[in-house]
Order: sequence, then C-alpha cells, then structure tokens
Amino acid sequence: MRRLFLLSSLLVAPALVPAQTRITSPRAQFGHNIGDNYFLANYGQMIDYWHKLDGESARMKMVRIGTTAEGRPMWMAIISSPENQKKLSRYQEISRRLALAENLTDDQARALASEGKSVVWIDGGLHATEVLGAQQLIQTVYELVSRTDPETLRFLRDDIILCVPANPDGQDLVSDWYMREADTLKRTTSRLPRLYHKYAGHDNNRDAYMAALPETQAMDSILFRAWYPQIMYNHHQTGPIGTVIFAPPFRDPFNYNFDPLVPMELDLVGAAMHSRFVAEGKAGATMRSGSGYSTWWNGGLRTTVYFHNMIGLLTEAIGNPTPIQIPLIPEKLLPKGDLPMPIQPQKWYFAQSIAYELTANRAVLDVASRYRETLLYNIYQMGRNSIRRGSTDTWTVTPKKVAALQAALPSDSMRTQPLAADAAAGGRALTTSPEELAKYTSIMRNPADRDPRGYIIPADQPDFLTATKFVNALIKNGITVRRATAPFAVAGKSYPANSFVVQTAQAFRPHVLDMFEPQDHPNDIPYPGGPPIPPYDNAGWTLAYQMGVQFDRILDPFTGPFAPVTGFAKPPASRIVRGQAGYVFSHSVNDAFAAVNRLLARGEEVFTIRSPLPINGRSYDAGTFYVAAKPTTVAVLSQIAQERGIVFDPVAAAIPRESLKKLQPARIGLWDQYGGAITSGWARLILEQFEFPYQVVYPQSIDAGNLISRFDVLIFPDGATFPRPGTRSAPAVNPADVPAEYRDRIGSMNAVRSVPKVAEFLNAGGTVLAIGSATDLGFQLGLPIANALIDSAGKPLPRSRFYVPGSILRVRVDTTAALAQGARPTTDFYFDNAPAFTLLAGAESRGVRRIAWIDDPTPLRSGWAWGEKYLNGVTEVLQARVGKGMLVLYGADPYFRSQPHGTFKLLFNGLLYRTDLGE
Repeated sequence: MRRLFLLSSLLVAPALVPAQTRITSPRAQFGHNIGDNYFLANYGQMIDYWHKLDGESARMKMVRIGTTAEGRPMWMAIISSPENQKKLSRYQEISRRLALAENLTDDQARALASEGKSVVWIDGGLHATEVLGAQQLIQTVYELVSRTDPETLRFLRDDIILCVPANPDGQDLVSDWYMREADTLKRTTSRLPRLYHKYAGHDNNRDAYMAALPETQAMDSILFRAWYPQIMYNHHQTGPIGTVIFAPPFRDPFNYNFDPLVPMELDLVGAAMHSRFVAEGKAGATMRSGSGYSTWWNGGLRTTVYFHNMIGLLTEAIGNPTPIQIPLIPEKLLPKGDLPMPIQPQKWYFAQSIAYELTANRAVLDVASRYRETLLYNIYQMGRNSIRRGSTDTWTVTPKKVAALQAALPSDSMRTQPLAADAAAGGRALTTSPEELAKYTSIMRNPADRDPRGYIIPADQPDFLTATKFVNALIKNGITVRRATAPFAVAGKSYPANSFVVQTAQAFRPHVLDMFEPQDHPNDIPYPGGPPIPPYDNAGWTLAYQMGVQFDRILDPFTGPFAPVTGFAKPPASRIVRGQAGYVFSHSVNDAFAAVNRLLARGEEVFTIRSPLPINGRSYDAGTFYVAAKPTTVAVLSQIAQERGIVFDPVAAAIPRESLKKLQPARIGLWDQYGGAITSGWARLILEQFEFPYQVVYPQSIDAGNLISRFDVLIFPDGATFPRPGTRSAPAVNPADVPAEYRDRIGSMNAVRSVPKVAEFLNAGGTVLAIGSATDLGFQLGLPIANALIDSAGKPLPRSRFYVPGSILRVRVDTTAALAQGARPTTDFYFDNAPAFTLLAGAESRGVRRIAWIDDPTPLRSGWAWGEKYLNGVTEVLQARVGKGMLVLYGADPYFRSQPHGTFKLLFNGLLYRTDLGE
C-alpha cells in the first residue's frame, strides 16, 4: 500500500512549465491532498481554487454556464493547451459543424476533422452523496494544468476537456454535512436532512430530455447547443459489491433508434479503460453483466447523448473519505470476461478510489487523442446518416415486428439451428423462399409503417401551450424546430399558422424519433417462465404521449411556409379587451390553473361554469374558468397573457351567479420526511411552476392532529406509507445526530398514530390526494375496493406473470367528473408497476366513483407490459366520500418527474375543487 501511494505521488507531482507561474496544489489550497481520509472540499472551495488555477495557468479557462436551483453560479473549466485556448471559438465551431452535419461534403468533413480537436466532457458530483465524482474532478483539473509529462502534453494538444461540477448545491450540502463534525470518526455522508438537489434529489439524473431543472438546462446547453462533445463521461458511485468500479461496455438491450456506431465506439473507449486498469495493476474493474446498466433508456445525463451521436460513459466506483471494506464475495474471485482481474477483500481508502478515477479519465483522454480525427469524422458520419435516413423511406426494426415475422414464417428447425443445418446440407447455405421474402416485405417493409419524414403539431389543439413546452424541451436538446408562418396543407389536411414542424432529416434524428414514437422494449426474460429482467430505468417514455401533445406523423416529403424557431418557442401573444364584465378561459389548458392561482392570490374573483354555457355565439364547457372584471383585473390578466400566452375571451354581460361556482384559494399540505422524498420534491416543483401555494408537512405534524385547522387538502405522494403493526420499518434517526432546525422532520407515519388523524381530517371536511404507495390509505379506511393485481389465492401476481416497468398505457377517463375536467376521454398515463383497484359491489352507493380505468386487454402505448391482460378492467383513479371530506386515490403518479403534463389536470382539479369533487 505504501508503494502505491508513493507511486501515485510521484506521478502527480507538478513539474513547472516556463510559460506558467507556480501552480497551487490542492494541499497548498485546502491543507489536504484530494483523497485524504476524512476530508471533502465543498463547491465554493472548489470554485475558488479553480479561479486561482485559471489565473495561474494558460491551459485553463473558467466559463459560467448557468445558475442552480438554489441560486449558485454554475461553472465549467475548459482545459487544453495554451495554443488551443487561443483558438477555442474555431474549435468549438468545428465541433458544432461536424455534429450537425449540415451543408458539408465528406471531404470537407474530413478536412474539419483533421483540423479540429476532440472535445471531451468530464463531470462529477451529479449525485452529491457519491462524493468521489466531485473530488476527482478537483484533482483532474490540477493535474491537467500542472503536469508536463509527454502523455499529458499530448492530451492537451489533441483534446479540449470540459470539466463540469454537475450539482453545486448538493456538493456544498454534502461536503459541509460531512465536515461539520470535529471528530473525524463521526463524519458521514449519510443521514442528510434534505434532498441533495432542491427538487429532484437522485432524480436529477433523470431529467436530461425533459430539462425541467435549471442545472439540466445549463448542461444540456453545453452538450447539445454549444460544444457538442464527442465523448461525455459521467462519474458515479458506487461500484458493484466485491468490485471497485464498473465501466463500459454495457449490457443489452441497446436502443434501436440510435446509430450503431454509438455502441461500437462505446466498446472502443470501454476497452481502453479496462486495458489501462489492468496495465496499471488496478484490479476489480467489471463491465456488462457486472451490473444492470444498459443503453436502452433516454433520460439520464449520459444516456441522452446516445441519441445525439455521442459516446456516453458511466462509471460506478466505490470510495468514501471514511475508509471502507471490500467484502469477501466468493463468486467475484474467479476471473471472467466481464471481470478480468478480480480484487481481493481488503480495507479500502479514498485515495485508492481517486487513483482509479484518474486512470479512467486518462484512458478516455488517451482514446480521444489517439482517435481524434476518427471520432470527429464519425460524429459527422452519424449525423449525415441521420439526415439521409430522414430524407428517404426507412423502417425501424422493433421487437414486435420481429415477433410478427417469426409468427408468420413456418416452423423450421433448420432456420433456428444454422450450424446443424449447414452440416446436414453438406455445407450448403440456407435459402429463403419467395413466399418467405413476401412475408418479410409485408411485415418489415409495410409502406404504412415507414418512419416519418416529420411531425406536425397543430396550433389549434386544446392545450397548445403545453405543446409549446414540449417543443422547447426538444429545442433544449438541440433539435431544430420550425414554425408555420401561414396556414398550409399536408397530405390533404389543413393546418393553421403557428403550428410547429419537426422534420427528421437532422443530425439528432434518433432523439426526435425517441420523443415522438413509442418505445418497444424487448421481452428480456432469462428463460421460459422466468421473471423479466428489470430495465435500468424506464422501459417507455415517449414524451409527446406523456405531455398529451397532439401531432401528425407525416410519411412523405413535405414543405410549407416554415421558418426555424430561434431561441425558444413562445406562444402567440394575446391581447386583453378592456371594458368587459368578465373573461372566460379554457380549463383544457394546464397553464389556466396557474392563472387561477395568481388571480386568487391577487384578490380577484374566479369562478367555474357549472354547465355548458353559450357566450358570444360559442359554447363553453362545464368547468371553464370565469373571472369577474374589477378595476384591477385587466392588469393581472395582461401580465398572465404576456408571460404564459393564455387567451382570455371577453364577456360583455355578466354571467348569472347561479351558473357559476366560486373558487377559493386552497391551504395545501404536502407530505415529506426527514432526508426528503424525491416524489415530494417533484411535487414542490410542479406546485411552484403552476403557482399553487403550499406548506410542507412532516410526520410529527400529521400525528399531532387537528389538521383541518391548517389545511384544506393534503397530498401524500408515492413513497408515503402507513405501516401496520409488525411491519419492518427503516432505522429511526437519532435526534442527537440532527441539527436542531431539522428535528421537527424526524419520524414516520404509521397505521396506529397517523391514519386516525388523517381520518379525522377527512371526516371534518378535508380532502386527501393519495398517490402510489399512499393509496393503501383507502384500504385502511375501509373503502369498498380491492387490489386488482392478485391471483386466485389473493397473493400479488408474481413478476413472471405481470410486470410493467415505467411505461405508458392508454386509460379511459370520465371527463364528466370535476376531477377530470379539461382532460381527454382517452389519456396516456405513465405507469410503473403501480397500484390498481377493483371496485367492490355497492361501491358507488357508498360514494366511490371511478375516474380513470383501463378497458383494453392491450393498453400498452410505449414501453414494456408483460402480462398486460391483467390490467383490463382495473381502476387507476377513484374518488370516495369519507365523512364530510373527499379521498382521491391515484394508482399511477400523475406528475412523475414533472413529465406527464397530460395527467396534471387530475392533480390540479383535486387541489382546486377539493370536497366539491362530489358535486
């Protein structure tokens, strides 16, 4: 061990460069080496150090890229040779032109690749309790600006390195939490009092295509609209048990939408990483089957880049400033293809993990240097391929199409056993008959199944403002979007001006398809009758479906009066007509709820129309919003119209009050717990975005009772539970270990203490919105419902029979119910092995009403649904009268990760109408 540390210190010792002043070491800056036991630098300290290095070295440039959710500046360090730094704008332009692959010949692209530099992104600290990532970034930057060995100088000559701290808020929180204890043996990165991202916690790595969080927006802007790196390296923890680090390649399945060069180049870089680990004697690196990571899902920081023709790397390594142990795992001691050099059980130090991370970084920078021209030209090739595919008739091969073809072909043992067939045929090759080719053509080359040449998003759809948000999510991810400057027609259908057009003949076509088309996850089952292998994250996520966007798939080439959207898309401006009795606005628009909340907060009178009503020669649905005009009203409406694009239709004569129902501001309580629940964090983001006032409420406050004095409605997100006696629970947090300002958050709810207090709240006239796991409340309160996903013995269906991981299902909705006003009769729901209900006999007479249900044996729209037939007939959303109050159960999460805007109204109406839902 002593020899290892000595070698490491020799390798990283700075040799001064004549062109540079003295480079400050981490030890000189912090009083510690990076990797020292019991030490972590926070974000503020890191950035102060980087600014100092920026002043000391001509190899480094600091650039601000954004602002965090808590208001901290986000910085990126750009590192390359001094010569390259002088021409950064030129190299950035080369990277952009090659990535977008527009208006270039192959020869021009080769010339640009010869001139350009590899652009490599290296980040750290996205998941802030995975402290290794942020700390290695400090050491990496120091070594790159200080070392003068030939290899480092070659990296600096050939590469431009973007070093990005991915979660500044979390790094400050976790590092300060760890270092707060004077006794080093008491320091810990666990038991944080709140989420390490203000809203998303661990889910900050689930936001890449949605870009709802400011940190994601900043990083997406660099990845997809500024620098277009060929390699993106995302550092994480922790390594699989019995190993030190997981590094690519990844296991199957990989997503069929992205270019096949992506997994091939992933294998190239992964091989370089593992080769370097072995060459340096760093045992314990695993790959592929060594963990569950794959390249199927779009949405993580390193996975969304695949759909942009970039090499996305993930490593998961062990390590903590408090020394740990590598445990004895006998099956991890034998070398194999996915673990070529096992490691022995031993005590493990943070400095060792830092050394592994530096080895991985240098392996990546080495590949980027050695294959500089190849990587630059290949990103152009992939973009060119995408443009060509979007300009011709193409067909995407999916698992369902393959299964259909297999079913159409005759059973043929020779086809399924080619080696045996070759032997039996004396070496003659198998042949395909004309009949088989005809079936292949009818299934795999069906003209109606062609990939679209583009998509049109009509401007006259009910919630065009949400469609505009969808378009902006595409733009944040570097997608070119056009807007119609005049009415036009395509394929015999007319479209209004301001409709959006997304054509697939663009470099990031894989991402376009992935946002509009359904995912078809393969049946990943290890053996017949076995349980499905869970995907790394979601199986289906089609964002257009989740957001309820109406669009048309256009299969043939088309043109029109289209102009590129510059910057971000904005809805057409609307003007407020003065001198009216009032104004009506649509409840089909999600942003209308933000308008209602702002109007109520400003003291305006807001109503809903009780039944359909003709106004100005037009019929308005029940649930349409109406604001009575006061001297202050027009100013508020003008501000809302300008900011959000909502259209307020003037009403010349006042609507009779008997036709209206007055709305009142809600006192909303949102459950959370010590340490923070991610689902509660996402709820906070949504409530704030749509201007719902709320107060976070913790278990101690729930158990104190008298909730009706403080709240009108309580939200219990998925993750909230009410354990019954005898149920195993998480270890209790010791109040002595918690700062005084967080002690009122300690504790958990249960069936004995908490459920009676919630029942008391309901009986007194409160409303409870329970989601996912929290729907157990309905069973504990004795509603006439049953679990719909059980077998004949009353046990939950096993995974081998029913399994629906993160997918999108088609659900029927009762839009006559107040809870579903403004929604569509058929709506796409995000569903992740969620609760599902059966209403028992007599449920309706006892005040239970189903709001959303499945009436189809094949409800899957996107993703993977093994045994989906069991969903036919289940209820997903219901409401029930409890005393004077109202209980709403949502089996599926209507706001999951802030993405399914198409189901937001089911939550918003519950908050707005509360106990009036039963009217």
